[in-house]
Amino acid sequence: MPTEGESPLIKALPPASDYLTYLTIIEYNLTPENLPILHKVLQDEKLTTNIGWDLVHLLVPYLPESEPCLRDIARLGNPREVILKVTESLRLIDYESLDEDAEPPSASDVKSRAETSTYPLKTAEISNGRARAGSSQAVELPPPLPLPVNQFVALLTMLSILQPRIKTKYPSRFLSTTLQAILASFSNAPAYREEMAEAIVKTIKSVTGILRPTLPSRKSSGMLKSNELYSSEPAADPEGETVESSVEESDMQTKLLQAFVTHIIEEYMLNFPPYDDVPGMAWCSRIMEKVHPERTVPEQPTFKDRFASEERLHRRIDTIGQMVTLAQDLGITDQELLDAAATDEKAADHDGDEDEPPSSAADVPLSRLGSTLLYTARQASAVLYNRPEGSDRPFEIFPDHQELLKHCLAGAEMGTGLLGTEPEALIDSALALGLVCLERNAIGNPGTDEQFTEYLQVIALLSANCPNANLRGHAHYLTSTVLRSQPDEEVRLGFIRDTLEHCPFENLKVSAVGWIKGETIEANPPTPIPGHAHDKAADEDQKSIFAKSLALESLAPHLFPSLLADLVTAPVQEAWMTFQTNVSFYLASLNFLYLLLQAKHIHENLEIRDIWSNNDVAGSFLQPLKDAKARFLKEMEAGGTLADEKSETAVAELTLLEETVGRVTKTVGNLNEP
Repeated sequence: MPTEGESPLIKALPPASDYLTYLTIIEYNLTPENLPILHKVLQDEKLTTNIGWDLVHLLVPYLPESEPCLRDIARLGNPREVILKVTESLRLIDYESLDEDAEPPSASDVKSRAETSTYPLKTAEISNGRARAGSSQAVELPPPLPLPVNQFVALLTMLSILQPRIKTKYPSRFLSTTLQAILASFSNAPAYREEMAEAIVKTIKSVTGILRPTLPSRKSSGMLKSNELYSSEPAADPEGETVESSVEESDMQTKLLQAFVTHIIEEYMLNFPPYDDVPGMAWCSRIMEKVHPERTVPEQPTFKDRFASEERLHRRIDTIGQMVTLAQDLGITDQELLDAAATDEKAADHDGDEDEPPSSAADVPLSRLGSTLLYTARQASAVLYNRPEGSDRPFEIFPDHQELLKHCLAGAEMGTGLLGTEPEALIDSALALGLVCLERNAIGNPGTDEQFTEYLQVIALLSANCPNANLRGHAHYLTSTVLRSQPDEEVRLGFIRDTLEHCPFENLKVSAVGWIKGETIEANPPTPIPGHAHDKAADEDQKSIFAKSLALESLAPHLFPSLLADLVTAPVQEAWMTFQTNVSFYLASLNFLYLLLQAKHIHENLEIRDIWSNNDVAGSFLQPLKDAKARFLKEMEAGGTLADEKSETAVAELTLLEETVGRVTKTVGNLNEP
């Protein structure tokens, strides 16, 4: 094996060859074995200043072994040239080898990979402060990362050294280009985003001089030991200008970093890989578990416990926690986040060419959705961890939450079919803010009845349209609670009627049946409330609208619709599709009807007998359901039109329908009793 002095990297050193020739020699002789020699060569500041930037693309494929050489280039190379090469290399990282569903290996995998990994997994034993030859011991180091992630982390560490070295009147121009490259590269990575986000946080802290320590990462983090990169002082900028940074330039850099953090949060959260039906950060579920523990299902793991014990979920909390802390250190206020969240922004193309540097801090917008997510993280943390709210003014359902929903969810002009199809993390965030408002009793005051109804329509559509059952449940709770907060009974009744009459979603109509059932039960207690005995005329004036017949009379045609044409006379295939679509609504209405017939104390006040006869409930609602059940079962026999539809589930639905109709029919006699 040739000695160090015989190495071409030593023998060809300038002035033995010119810089261009020496670069060619390095390229043809670069091997992992030669990296220590190159590291020693690059301690020459003049040499590294002249050739460093051309070495970046050669060294990146050799990570992590080439890390010391890249450190040398960041410390001693021309920072203006090197930073351009680093940002270019960031954009060229090939993430195709990363599996989108890949999980970083846990600490328990380290031992099994020790034999094959190029990562240093053992170190010499120390005795009295000195290495003892011939002995070694295993140490717990993070497991190795894939090459593309190593490249991202190493290049960001270089940037954290390079950016402060640039001494120019407008360093924000370099910073703008740098941040765009980081965001573009981060957006392309399908996995290992927590490791990359941690590298981003460290880089921003280094660039800004933030002294707050980085939160300790999980053992599976696999981060490079970036602290080692600061063992030597970086060289001065050879082209540096002796100018003091202006206030405008300082503001520009701060705004660039603030905007960057919000864009990273948006990119990170809105692209969570699917994981065991967990919507984003599950803020809604964790808030409900905190404020309403009685609603949790016994003997089922809570989301709080899952985020504490499951590695993938805990890593999400770690990452968002670091981002929230960084945003606080950068001075982003709640009001700035709310202003940005309610501002329309043009779509940014992070994969295309870099944008021109902004001319002023005012030209740097925060991410609209990223601001929404960051604001929610702050508010949710205040509830989950009993922290002070910290806002200058309260955030209320009306008008704050309503206005925010208009900008972060699909608007009406895009069609109701799109509402609820947004990323689950965004829907969870939007609903969580509403739950926070409920917890703080911050309903506010809707300007008009129309604004109140519009808000409920949006939340109600989420409860019907969102694919995630967990989020649908939270949307239903928010809708029901805000609906009950409306003191005007006419407005509440109008919303229920509008939902039953016009809503195309069967599950939302089921909710509407539940709302009117709740209103009816509350307004008609089985025994008089003590202390409410007044003369009959006065009582009638003060009665709730739901304690009178008017409410049910207006809803009856929609609660108990005529089903003859839909289920009996329609072609059997069409009738079956209609039945399948609306069976939950039919059952909900039947159960409500049973309650009305069974509760004799309400028959007189609500005029149940008249509602029954005037709407021909028996002939137009109950009988078609009976006939449809018999029709469908007959057609499901061998050779029938619905033979392919027969299944245990279908037969069970029809059997349940028959039993429910039978139970209702048996209570009809109560109408004839005094």
